[in-house]
Amino acid sequence: MSAEGFDAFAANVWARLQRGFVVCRGVDGAADATAEALAYAWQHWSRVELMDNPVGYLYRVGLSRTRRRRRPLSGLPEPSSFELPDVEPKLVPALLRLPESQRIAVWLVHGCGWSYAEVAVALDVGVSTVGTHVSRALGSLRVELGVDEHVER
Repeated sequence: MSAEGFDAFAANVWARLQRGFVVCRGVDGAADATAEALAYAWQHWSRVELMDNPVGYLYRVGLSRTRRRRRPLSGLPEPSSFELPDVEPKLVPALLRLPESQRIAVWLVHGCGWSYAEVAVALDVGVSTVGTHVSRALGSLRVELGVDEHVER
């Protein structure tokens, strides 16, 4: 087990996991889920370092290990607290009204920059399912926020 290899990996993925967990665990829960995921990665490093998508796998680990501690999600963090750009104030409440699967998929793809394949591994679904969740979520958000997708910016 290479401590240097793990340290570099953990430093590289920490913020990515943290942002990913925020949408389903809240700010405090995201910290717990990230810690659980990285603890698991350390314990199983010889296997984790060989994975094609270790972040997606660790996302599932963090979710499952914090499932019992789950509290109702009442909001999302301020964009500045997670190095996110400023967003439309109505976006966060609209995101919270989406079904959880759609909210998580659209957050990971558009809020965290994950690929559809990475999200598919993280959610243990097919890539086409991720595409469906993202498409439906964006459609719902456009309707709720009154955004016409054909408007040029």
